[in-house]
Amino acid sequence: MTVQVLLPRLLADCTGGRTSVSLDLPAPSTVCALLDVLAVEHPVFDRRVRDETGALRRHVNVYVDGEEVRRLAGLQTPVPSGAEVMVVQSVAGG
Repeated sequence: MTVQVLLPRLLADCTGGRTSVSLDLPAPSTVCALLDVLAVEHPVFDRRVRDETGALRRHVNVYVDGEEVRRLAGLQTPVPSGAEVMVVQSVAGG
């Protein structure tokens, strides 16, 4: 199954400048499995998105078809075929 992953410009330096990635995943799949596939090709991206335990970092939100995964099943949220997955990194400053 194919899914589209949208990435913020802040993380584009970790993905070879790409802000959009099309991934082929085995069905059924989860957000965790999707991030594992991305981590193989882009390990720095993975370290920016997940902590040492594999959990999403506090300042990172992931949405599957517009639904925040923290409000669903977290990293075990299913990713259906044709889904749009968006990774959003919060920016703080003052």
